[in-house]
Amino acid sequence: MALLSSGMISLILGYVLSQFYRAFLAVLAPTLNTELGAGPADLALSSGLWYIAFAAAQIPVGWALDRFGPRETVAFLLGLGGCGGALVFALAQTPWQIHVAMTLLGIGCAPVMMGSFYIFARTLPASSMSAAGGAVVGIGSLGNMLGAAPLVWLINQIGWRASLVGLALVTALVALAIIALVRNPARPEGEVRTARLRDLMAVRELRLILPLLGVTYAASACIRGLWAGPFLAEVYGASDYLIGWVTLGMGLAMVTANLSVGRAVRLAGSDKRLSVANTLLLCGVLTGLWLGSGHSLLLSSVLLVMVCISDSSYSLIMSHGRAFLSPHLVGRGITFMNMISISGVGVMQFLSRPVYLSAQANHPPAQAYGLIFLFFLVPLIIGLSFYLFSAEHPQG
Repeated sequence: MALLSSGMISLILGYVLSQFYRAFLAVLAPTLNTELGAGPADLALSSGLWYIAFAAAQIPVGWALDRFGPRETVAFLLGLGGCGGALVFALAQTPWQIHVAMTLLGIGCAPVMMGSFYIFARTLPASSMSAAGGAVVGIGSLGNMLGAAPLVWLINQIGWRASLVGLALVTALVALAIIALVRNPARPEGEVRTARLRDLMAVRELRLILPLLGVTYAASACIRGLWAGPFLAEVYGASDYLIGWVTLGMGLAMVTANLSVGRAVRLAGSDKRLSVANTLLLCGVLTGLWLGSGHSLLLSSVLLVMVCISDSSYSLIMSHGRAFLSPHLVGRGITFMNMISISGVGVMQFLSRPVYLSAQANHPPAQAYGLIFLFFLVPLIIGLSFYLFSAEHPQG
């Protein structure tokens, strides 16, 4: 399926919604705190539940992709969980209802990107995965931008509840477009062995790739999706509009970085080399946010945008890992890798909540948020230390 075919465009629109739903809490944080009493700790739990639900759905999604295909799997879950979750969010009166809504949204968004990656894995050579995946993630990351300043504008025009009802309708329409336009890839010829978890874990190179995959997306996803807004508001007194513009810049950085993956890989020479460079950059940026928290609004804003420049590491590491998968492991393998990545985001988001509460109780806001950035930095260094020993390409 061509990247610009009507079916792929409908899947990309679904991924735009997925990116939006994982990121829009940062902009809504002040409003939800005022109207529902949902503070940063509550929203950290809500955001974490989105990622945990998303990750938990990956195993059944992998089965459904092999059994039914991306067309049916994506359309059904996006329509049921995505539309339903947006409606529950629009009607929420307490923080726990936000938790339920985000859980439903996580389930609804779980198969969207994997539908695209599944088609790529079945129809493209492994060497083309990072460029194609980067293009999907890059265009889909427009959802992050829509969840920034444009969302602030919409909320000010019609209110946040009406905005969520409108998004539920849009989600339903995209699900209908997917069922109408997507064409499932041909199944492999001949007898196909059943993919098992132990077969995946027997791939030695995956064991060295998975630790970094499990933490590389967590920093940009968690900071962009939740902590950026409260950090700017509590440390610098930033308004909703300023938060919206900074998070818009973060979304633009994600789009630009992912759309540049193909060319950047050719310059770097391999997915692995570019992943290492991205990770080192992110480590440096997080160090700057940790040590410089509270010193300069301009510097902190620039560093927050730079956090998202490294967002392309996800598609790079997914492509790197896919190269070591035999044909019968591709479908389950890419969903398993995605589960590891998204589980890492959910776990890190959950753990960031007690870190924040403890830091807030013992330190002023600037130092408390500095510890949040340190919390995301340490696992990244550990993951990189494993990844450095992985092979660049399959042998033979």
